[in-house]
Amino acid sequence: MSAPDTNLKKQERQHRAPLWGIWAGLGLVALLFLGWLGWVMANGDAPEAQGTVTDDFTGQSEQVNEDAAVERDAQELNTAPAGAD
Repeated sequence: MSAPDTNLKKQERQHRAPLWGIWAGLGLVALLFLGWLGWVMANGDAPEAQGTVTDDFTGQSEQVNEDAAVERDAQELNTAPAGAD
């Protein structure tokens, strides 16, 4: 069943303000999102210097000799476990 007296031009005029309000709201949300994204990127933590490890529990940083760690890992991989033939 259809509406008895439909005037599309009048309905367009009556719905214009609510539709503009919806578009304005979506635009505001988009601007707020872009502002938040920019703020997060600007205030992000810089990567730590290579070879520095920070203990999450104490917050202390210590230097790590990566060459020694790589050499130790290679030695562990190249040795046979005890009791192996």
